[in-house]
Formats: sequence, structure tokens, C-alpha cells
Amino acid sequence: MVQKVARVVAVAVIRFKIYLLLVIMVVLPGATQAAVVPEDRTDILYHSYDGGGITIDGPSILVRKGDKKSYSVFGQYYVDSISSASIDVEVSGASRYTEERTEKSVGVDYVRDKTTMSFSHTTSSENDYEAKSYNIGVSQDMFGDLTTISLGYSQGDDIIRATGNDSFEETASRKNYRLGITQVLTRDLIMSFSHETVSDQGYLQNPYRQQRYIVDINAPTLEYTFGPEIYPNTRTSTANAIRAKYYLPYRAAIHFEYRDFEDDWGIDATQTEIGYTHPFGEEWIFEVHLRNYEQSSADFYRDLFLSPTELNFMARDKELSDYTTSTIGFGVSYEFAKNGYGFIDKGSANLFYDRIQFDYNNFSDLRGLPAIGEEPLYSFSANVIRLFVSLWY
Repeated sequence: MVQKVARVVAVAVIRFKIYLLLVIMVVLPGATQAAVVPEDRTDILYHSYDGGGITIDGPSILVRKGDKKSYSVFGQYYVDSISSASIDVEVSGASRYTEERTEKSVGVDYVRDKTTMSFSHTTSSENDYEAKSYNIGVSQDMFGDLTTISLGYSQGDDIIRATGNDSFEETASRKNYRLGITQVLTRDLIMSFSHETVSDQGYLQNPYRQQRYIVDINAPTLEYTFGPEIYPNTRTSTANAIRAKYYLPYRAAIHFEYRDFEDDWGIDATQTEIGYTHPFGEEWIFEVHLRNYEQSSADFYRDLFLSPTELNFMARDKELSDYTTSTIGFGVSYEFAKNGYGFIDKGSANLFYDRIQFDYNNFSDLRGLPAIGEEPLYSFSANVIRLFVSLWY
């Protein structure tokens, strides 16, 4: 049932799940100096999302180890414990449900001269959704290490089921193409550009969600009922992002990001973020950021359809509606054992908190069974917490 909340979490936590598979890529020629192998480290994370009647939390652990010269391998284990009584669940009359999603990843980074090649495989499992994915990427440093170009391809295959309906089973596949360029412009300024194209095919809707429509448009008193959503079986989206980070004379830094998104379902979205990082002493680092996200609705989205056959495709998923989010976030990091302690070279403890406000411009709150034309617009706020410890060795 995590399908019910997947899009909410993707927007709120900026947790975008990308589903992957392998292609062959041509490695750009190397230069004289070597790229850097990722450091040996272990990250232990606790994450929490609470908002809109949905609670998601759980642990994650990532372990990375290599020869410090040419390769580094990693493994990650990630758990989502989900408890939901979202507005979709409440309006449908269903009771709060709980479930768990488990994700496992393995991967390797290989460095030769100035080229870094990466490969990873991820599987996730829950009671009604199975996913497996593969990813391959390559990055190349050039022009005196002032420029880095990266290319990537991913593909994944999903199996979707519906709890309580043993005969229901659908599939979906996703392909992802990525290009990135990072440029050191001055001693203090770094900028990057990234482009991503995603192609989805198969069953792309939620088997539990419904759209609503007017029973009889000619009746003296208008009433509505619910029917199944109908989505296209293909979707192509593109996203571009520009990021910049400027280091200030007193060891602090500011960063800026602008991202735009569009797809062939008619959705256009933009995201803008600005942040500030400030060290305090030798051990503490404080961060703050503001983020704004705006999205238009899909062509086949309606809060209320005039009939059950008004359009060929019909959806009432609030994450396909016209809405905005505003985020303010804070973070603090503490570095410890900087001179080493036993087998540990150094460590850091980190706490990050985001407060997110969701405001939907054409999605109504149907709780309380308001009459047609009297429905209030839906809004809610969410709290996102990430607490993790990193150890280098």
C-alpha cells in the first residue's frame, strides 16, 4: 500500500526513488592525475516523516570499503515503517493501515586516472509492491580538474499488486538518462548543471485511489460518487537543474538551486532553494535553507468530473493537482574524533529538520461530506527529521 503515499513522500522529503537497469557506456579518456576513490565510511541513519495523516520512519545503514586506490564497494539497508490515515484513506472509509518497506542496495565505484565508473543494484519489497533496479554511471575530470562531466543510465522493473485482490497484478518499467556538468569558476565559486529524462511505461496509477464524478449533471440536486482512476500507460518527463555554491571569506558558504520539470501529462513545475552554511569553532557546522515548489496540474486531473466518461483518462491524485510547498530547514553537524580513536579516523553526528507546508489549489477536502461547491481546499504541514552518524576508517 505504500503506493498510496509514494508521491507525497517523494515531494516532501525530496526522496525521489529512481528505478534502474544496465547499459554500456563509453568511458571518456583519462588524464594524468587520478580521481579520488570514495572514503571508507559507515553511515547510520534514522529518518522520520510526519504529515497529512502519514507517518513514515525507520533506520538505514550504509557501509563503504575499498582499497583507497582504485575501487570502493558499498552496501545499504533501508527500512520504511509506514502508518497512514491520509485524506485518501479517510475519504474512502478505510481504516488506518500499517506496513513496512525494505530496500537493499549494493554497488561499486572504480577509479582509473581521472575517470570514475559506478554500478549499483537495488531491490525493494513490501506486501503489494516489488521493485528491482540497476544503475551505471561514469564521470570524468578534465581541464586541470576544473570541469567534471557525468553520464548515467538507469532502468528498473516493478510489480504492482493490490491487497485484498489476489487476481490483480500489473507491471511497470522505468528508464532514466542523466547528464551533469560541474565547473569551478573561481577559487570561491562552483556551479553545476544537470539534465534528466525519465521514460515510464506500464501500470502508472495507484490501484487504491479513486476519482469522483457527478452522478447526473441534469438532476435538480447534484450528487457525486467515486469510480476507478484511468491513467495513460506511458509518461516521459524531463528535469533541468542549475546549482551554485559560493564560499565566503569567513569559512561560511551560500548555495542556490533552481530546478524545472515538465512531462507529457501536462505538468510543469519549478523549485527554488537558497541556503547558508556556517561553521562555529572547529567542530560545529550549522545550516539553514528555504525551498519553494510550484506545480501545475496534469491535463487529465480534475477535482470533480462531470461524468464517468468525461475524459479518456481521469485522475484525482492530489500529487497531480495544482499545488505549492514551502520548506524551511535547519541542520547541525558535530565532528568528533578528528585525531582518530581506535580504528576510527574521524566521525560526525548530524541532525536535520524540515518543516514543509503543502497548499493544494484545486484539490478539495471531502472529510465531513461537504456539498458540491462548498468543499474547502486541502492543506497540511509535515515534519521531516534526519538523524545520522558517519564514521570514517
